[in-house]
Amino acid sequence: MQSRRKFIVTTALSAVGVAVTTGFKGSTYLFSEDDKLKKKAEKIHNKILTIDSHCDTPLSIIYRNLDLGVRNDARKTGTKVDFPRMKEGGLDASFFAVFLGQGKRDEESNKKAKEDALKIFDAIHKSISENPDLAELALNPKDAYQIEKTGKRAIYIGIENGYPIGKELKNIEEFYNLGARYITLCHSSNNDICDSSTDEEGSEHNGISPFGKQVVKEMNRLGMMVDVSHVSDKSFYDAVKLSKTPVIASHSSARAICDHPRNMDDEMLKTLAKNGGVIQLCVLNSYIREQPENPEREEALKKLREKYNNFEDLSKEQRAEASKVWGQIYKDFPPLPANISSAVDHIDHIVKVAGIDHVGVGTDFDAGGGIDGFLIY
Repeated sequence: MQSRRKFIVTTALSAVGVAVTTGFKGSTYLFSEDDKLKKKAEKIHNKILTIDSHCDTPLSIIYRNLDLGVRNDARKTGTKVDFPRMKEGGLDASFFAVFLGQGKRDEESNKKAKEDALKIFDAIHKSISENPDLAELALNPKDAYQIEKTGKRAIYIGIENGYPIGKELKNIEEFYNLGARYITLCHSSNNDICDSSTDEEGSEHNGISPFGKQVVKEMNRLGMMVDVSHVSDKSFYDAVKLSKTPVIASHSSARAICDHPRNMDDEMLKTLAKNGGVIQLCVLNSYIREQPENPEREEALKKLREKYNNFEDLSKEQRAEASKVWGQIYKDFPPLPANISSAVDHIDHIVKVAGIDHVGVGTDFDAGGGIDGFLIY
């Protein structure tokens, strides 16, 4: 059992190779497993196609002017992903997220959300076009294998939060034509599509709204994956029932291991597997390890949100200031650290409940994802 667990830890590290850049190539390895186990994990890692189903690096392109074509130092930029580091870590493909935090749900705000989404699409396309020898846009499953053979990184696009759809179903096809292949129906608050798992006001639609049902139908028509990360439990079951194709959880974890409403309980995991879907493990600290209440941190974060309008409609300078203060708050009031072993506990549990064919990795890198045990370069 111990040998099996050590192998799983080693394999899990390689599976999220973005952050383990020199794990199998450099001078210092994080763990002291037997060389045989490391070699076995490396062999598997090099043989398979590796995919991270959720990465928020486009935020760094927009707000930090991150150049994905050069190898960035994480200690200087605070980032975890670029094309060279993907190659070093052996990550073949990644879904780059077009993320929009939930704002007001009126016509003007919806229009602004769409405009912001289009800017992120443009930033992704520009980063790829400026680095034709390093990366290529992927639009279907076959593309990942074909691009991998060229030595380039396959970049898919997903939308995190259906907010930029507004009330216009036609926007979904526009986003599809720009390369989006999944939409996370909501984020941390309820929207016009469905209820969120973490909205402080609780349920608004009792799951997916009538408009949301039309959204799912249109996504099915186009061939876009329905992403149920962030949605409420009722929204999850509605999505499974409504969708004609398997749904995915692009970045979620197991509630039985970490009791957080963002995570999926065992019944949801079983339903997801029966539906043919997959849960991609999110390696964000608070979704991996249960955290005790920290009133001081919560009060500081509350004041920060109030000062910066819940992070809506900020200039680049304001966003940089807010990000700096956010980081300082977590330094002053640090959460209990999760580690690779904690993440493997989730993988072990999901495999037991849902089956090995229904679990993957969606790191949430460059938006909070990352736990103790990842090498930072």
